[in-house]
Amino acid sequence: MTLWIDASAGASGDMLLGALVGAGVPVDVLQDAVDAVTPEPVNLRVERVTRNGFAATRCHVAARASTQHRSWRDIRGMLRGSRLDEDVRSLAFRVFERLAEAEATVHGSDPHDVTFHEVGALDAIADVVGASAGFSRLGGAVVVSPVAVGSGTVEGAHGTMPVPPPAVAELLRGVPSYAGPAGAPATELCTPTGAAILTTVATSWGPQPPMTTEQVGVGAGSRDPEGHANVLRLFVGAPVGSTREDTAVLIETNVDDLDPRVWPSVIAALLDAGASDAWLTPILMKKGRPAHTLSVLVPQDRAEKVRATVFRETPAIGVREQRLDKHALDREMSSVDVDGYAIAVKLARHEGAVVNAMPEYDDVARAAAAVGRPVVDVLADAFAASRKLLG
Repeated sequence: MTLWIDASAGASGDMLLGALVGAGVPVDVLQDAVDAVTPEPVNLRVERVTRNGFAATRCHVAARASTQHRSWRDIRGMLRGSRLDEDVRSLAFRVFERLAEAEATVHGSDPHDVTFHEVGALDAIADVVGASAGFSRLGGAVVVSPVAVGSGTVEGAHGTMPVPPPAVAELLRGVPSYAGPAGAPATELCTPTGAAILTTVATSWGPQPPMTTEQVGVGAGSRDPEGHANVLRLFVGAPVGSTREDTAVLIETNVDDLDPRVWPSVIAALLDAGASDAWLTPILMKKGRPAHTLSVLVPQDRAEKVRATVFRETPAIGVREQRLDKHALDREMSSVDVDGYAIAVKLARHEGAVVNAMPEYDDVARAAAAVGRPVVDVLADAFAASRKLLG
């Protein structure tokens, strides 16, 4: 699956939610994720609207007005204590972590102590969590166009600020952006939430890649200015070709003085930091000491953060690294029904045909507990149903 995001008119959390729904993600998928995190009811309501002649989907996020400001520590606790699927939790975690790091950079503070103002409100939390659920549902590579940021000034918690605001400018550092379409009013077009989501989900930047488009979702912003359509478009389709070629970094270190009970939390921290995979290999070091080799596979743009996590979470005093070329089949998510419960299935395609279908174990375990059957039996049924998706 290939996704292309046209952010030439800007980006915000609600625009991304609308585009995801318009591209075929059921609003219930987004709502379930939001319900799993927010301590108070936050309702998503979908409306069909037009923006300068464009038919679009507007996703209203209705939350009770609140002046409560939440820190990155608060939101991290909310995410870790939620019942979100792990892939959704990890993506939402990385979005908020990017926001915290950007805010800390522009204000000269510690990311752990950053207090979110607008972004800490329940509606903004719902934007991030809902978008994470939507992109996790679609799967695949995500290409993002240059991002329109706007011009002029904007009022925020810290007073009048230039556009793009400091946090947005920091989040978009190193990626293509511009003021916006000709004739656009002098206003903010890209919000911090929108910038954080885009820069987290993007696997590359540029124009629409070669793809066979199957769905187009058009997400509407709250404003309807004259002169341009205030929308974000999401194209979903099949890539031209059978595999993706990526460059990754393999980071390794040998560790012989860590309590083995700590390793699961180390692996979790590395995945939260952006690692694609992490694993341990038992080894025997000099003088017969038992030890482990920690191996971490990570995209190049996340290597620095993962390297820092290795040093923070383990007693390692050095790492070795090598660049690897990866050839990966395109992946997407589907689902099968077992005893009335939806089981997510990860599909892999080669030359357009599904060649692998793997049920998500967490869904299988939840279904087994709900119907009172052994996990192994429900897993077998899920595998049998998934076989029908092959070919």
